[in-house]
Amino acid sequence: MRRRVRLGRLWRHAVTDRRDVFRALPPAELARAEQAIAEGERRHSGQVCLAVEASLPLLRVWRGIAPRERALEVFGLLRVWDTERNDGVLLYLLLADRDVEIVADRGIHRRVGDEGWQEICRRMEGKFREGRYAEGLEEGVRAVNDLLAAHSPRTGGDEPNELSDKPIVL
Repeated sequence: MRRRVRLGRLWRHAVTDRRDVFRALPPAELARAEQAIAEGERRHSGQVCLAVEASLPLLRVWRGIAPRERALEVFGLLRVWDTERNDGVLLYLLLADRDVEIVADRGIHRRVGDEGWQEICRRMEGKFREGRYAEGLEEGVRAVNDLLAAHSPRTGGDEPNELSDKPIVL
């Protein structure tokens, strides 16, 4: 059974590419996500980064890299951890697996905890399984912003936007 699962995952990663990202999330939807991130960051001091990856290299899939492991790599590569208040949050989508991972820096993760982030991931993944990617993404960005507003509200003043609000397609 495990071999069949591995082969199925390999196949999904082999046939999923950047065009699939833009079919699932057209540029207009990615622009809406960017706007939602910017609007949310006006309510909290957190920094939200959205990264969407179509698939992984086949050798990495064969070796069994988990979406969470890749999300942690992307968190480091995009320097989401490098914010003044340690409140960066990566919202990572791996399209081939229809998987969502949220990686939060230690400053905000301490306040929110695993369950808060995992609930958002489950809701988004449910929408993705139904093929409702734009709706799932919109709901996820809104939920991340709501958690950040509750646990790290903006204290006033001009807080810099340390991470780009523009979604990154890897």
